[in-house]
Amino acid sequence: MGRALAFAFVCLGVASVTVAAPAIRWLIDARPTAVEATGIAPEILRDLALELTPEGWARVLAVFAEQGSADTTPPMAGTWRVGGGSLRFTPQFPLVRGVRYRAELRIEGAVAAISFFQMPADTAAATTVVAQVFPSASVLPENQLKFYVHFSAPMSRGGVYGHVQIRDAAGQPIELPFLELDEELWDLAMTRLTLLIDPGRIKRGVKPLEDIGPVFEAGKNYSLTVDAACTDARGRPLRAAFAKKFSIAAADRTPPDPARWRIRAPAAGTRGPLVVEFDEPMDHALALRMIRVVARERGGVEISGEPTLADEERRWSFTPAQPWTRNHFDLTVERTIEDLAGNNIGKSFDVDLSEKADRRDEPRSVAVGFEVK
Repeated sequence: MGRALAFAFVCLGVASVTVAAPAIRWLIDARPTAVEATGIAPEILRDLALELTPEGWARVLAVFAEQGSADTTPPMAGTWRVGGGSLRFTPQFPLVRGVRYRAELRIEGAVAAISFFQMPADTAAATTVVAQVFPSASVLPENQLKFYVHFSAPMSRGGVYGHVQIRDAAGQPIELPFLELDEELWDLAMTRLTLLIDPGRIKRGVKPLEDIGPVFEAGKNYSLTVDAACTDARGRPLRAAFAKKFSIAAADRTPPDPARWRIRAPAAGTRGPLVVEFDEPMDHALALRMIRVVARERGGVEISGEPTLADEERRWSFTPAQPWTRNHFDLTVERTIEDLAGNNIGKSFDVDLSEKADRRDEPRSVAVGFEVK
């Protein structure tokens, strides 16, 4: 255990007490698995019951996933509960097979007990693969902002940045391309990982871009790679490594404008798709979530249905749950929708940092009308 971590938690400031045999046990049969600390004096437990923040609880009982430096890995998020003469911690996310965990109990700021636990890795054959990566295009702008990596099964949380790389044409990794977040950006199903390119290496006039340079350069070839050691929720490696190859074009600093999109309306009485052709590829996740269809003559009621994307995220289609009626409709698009470079409607991602754009008076969405006949 690193020296910095040994003194990272501060004392709660309670009176000195005699503690009999402090201990930690892993409740692996609990659903979900939990960690319980016993041998804590009643006075301290009483004070713990009054704590209001996770930081306060973690100063006494903290659990770490040992996938990085012990001096820098933050404690796991979760909930704490005092009861039955013990303190119980329940992690926010399930423990992952094959990962070594460390629990530390501190009383008055001093380490009273340490316990380690590791669920055995699943010995079944690896089956999880990288199913898809968005954007799906093979040519991306120099200021490409994010990637979505979709896996075929739930993955484990923690240490993912050690398994994904941006590589140049020679296969050499690009230095620190991603904005690395401790909590990582997974969806609730743990099957989609969002990777953000470090904005400091995109926006002009900021120090990382000037000191290190951009992640991508126009005219060059790159690949996004995921190595096979990346583990799924059962602690198993991927069935195979993955690589998405792409080339880089000039930077895109033009905000998207729905007025430039082409709308092909379906026929009334059918469930034919409404088709919208963008003038550039759009962010996959946001395009599926931030475009809606509403009926004007029904007071702006949203039409239920299923959107899909195709043609390298240049074409959006919407199939309604019920047949179309003769009516005037609006395609409503939230202003915060993004193209591949992170530009919003009416606002470039790469704005002058000295500007103080105030968009509070703007409507949240824009509308483009069409008619079903």
